[in-house]
Amino acid sequence: MDADYIIVGSGSAGSVLANRLSESGKHRVVVLEAGGTDRRFYVHLPLGYGKLFYDPKVNWMYSTQPDPGLAGSADHWPRGKILGGSSSINAMVYIRGNRADYDEWGQAAPGWGWDQVLPAFRAMEDNEAGSDDYRGAGGPLFISENRRGLHWLVEDYIAAAGEAGLPYTPDFNGQTQEGAGNYQMTIKGGRRNSAARAFLRPAMKRKNLQVITKAMVTRVLFEGTKAVGVEYQRGGETLQLKGAEVILAGGAINSPQLLQLSGIGPAGLLQDMGVPVVVDNPNVGDHLNDHQGINYTWRMKVATYNGILRPWWGKAWVAAHYALLRGGPLAKSINHAGGFFRTSPDLTRPNMQLYFQAFSTLLPKPGERPLLTPDPFQGLSIGLSNCRPTSRGNIRLQSPDPFQHPTIVANAFSTQHDVDEMLLAVKFLRKIASQPSFSRWIEEELRPGPQMHSDDDLIADFRARSGTVYHPSCTCRMGADPATSVLDARLRVRGVQGLRVCDASAFPNLIAGNTNAPAMMMGWRGAELILEDAR
Repeated sequence: MDADYIIVGSGSAGSVLANRLSESGKHRVVVLEAGGTDRRFYVHLPLGYGKLFYDPKVNWMYSTQPDPGLAGSADHWPRGKILGGSSSINAMVYIRGNRADYDEWGQAAPGWGWDQVLPAFRAMEDNEAGSDDYRGAGGPLFISENRRGLHWLVEDYIAAAGEAGLPYTPDFNGQTQEGAGNYQMTIKGGRRNSAARAFLRPAMKRKNLQVITKAMVTRVLFEGTKAVGVEYQRGGETLQLKGAEVILAGGAINSPQLLQLSGIGPAGLLQDMGVPVVVDNPNVGDHLNDHQGINYTWRMKVATYNGILRPWWGKAWVAAHYALLRGGPLAKSINHAGGFFRTSPDLTRPNMQLYFQAFSTLLPKPGERPLLTPDPFQGLSIGLSNCRPTSRGNIRLQSPDPFQHPTIVANAFSTQHDVDEMLLAVKFLRKIASQPSFSRWIEEELRPGPQMHSDDDLIADFRARSGTVYHPSCTCRMGADPATSVLDARLRVRGVQGLRVCDASAFPNLIAGNTNAPAMMMGWRGAELILEDAR
């Protein structure tokens, strides 16, 4: 036996699992990561994530199938292929989700309700704002309150949201999620505070934890229906690692792909691919759920970050500011603020999220990738995304070759519900921009532009310009009902022994907000269940 626990993936959940499962020193834990080290400049530079979206050295560079809901576009899905996973390349916004989201989790999978997950969140957190009934302090994950060094237009954005009927909310992870305000960030000392930095690297000092990078796991090994290890490729060699328990933490794309490669999934698909069937479960790779987002952009009368981040002299200034003081625009995510709102007063919780960005980027020509270069004028964007879409996609093997990306069918805006609520949402976004506190600074709306005003225009625009906000989830969902789930409520893969999945793919439902925080909580709570079962 090479290990007590084999963890496949060192991302948001995998890094936390590695820390927690190795903490007592009693268990030998091995982490296999397909990517390489996170010791890269642009990984640790908070605003550097714009350089990572199209970097295959740290990014799986996934692409969806052409999507009718996105006007036939094939959407780019960046996912982290690096220590820390997507927490090493994301925008660092720390949002737990709505309390009601977890009440629904608890109904689908007993033990995952709000009363069970809140203690896990609080235990892992070290919130700069201190501890209260909702926030945690003293845990391994430092969370910036993000009150200092923000662009001054943030205050006017929050004021305009209030004038539009959306009040100020000081803490989206507190008692009330609805409202507008600043976003908390996984940033510490002016550097990205990824799951690798907060959880994995401290644990790597322990003798009972081994982390192997550049290790591409190709299948789970079984003896009958008992998982006994994994096969992986590294440096041109095919290797095996045996373990008492295998835990997949590769995320919403990699984990269902690896299950299917290992013979767990829709039997017809596996047979077509020549993969021996271990368990026929059509839910593996199904129920794919993701938030879809769009930006509206304005030319401004006042200075935004475009004026300092685009010219060479501005880049030199912000670089010097960061080098000397760990401050300035480079020390922040571009999403300084945001909010949550309801598109109808009949809703009991927010169904839309806002993102305030004090800069804007060049639009690519057809067929080109975005350069993420600031526009050559003073521009500003406010984005939004749906929180609880009803559209569902899927992940399917397109080849038995584990190095071939799976087929990703996003099915964005494939329900009338999602189209209708997005239409209401973009109208509300314009309502915020029209308020006195904000409109006084606007010269003109550029994207989509005032010529786009009818419902048909706005729908055509968000189909053409929307895309993922990088929160794919639910493709190995847990639940009490075997007919609709892959995992039981203790994250065990149905039909086999010794195999679990612990990452965002296990979410019963997509939460309202960014998924990095709940994925880390999944690792924390999942480790508790695994250690309980080992007693």
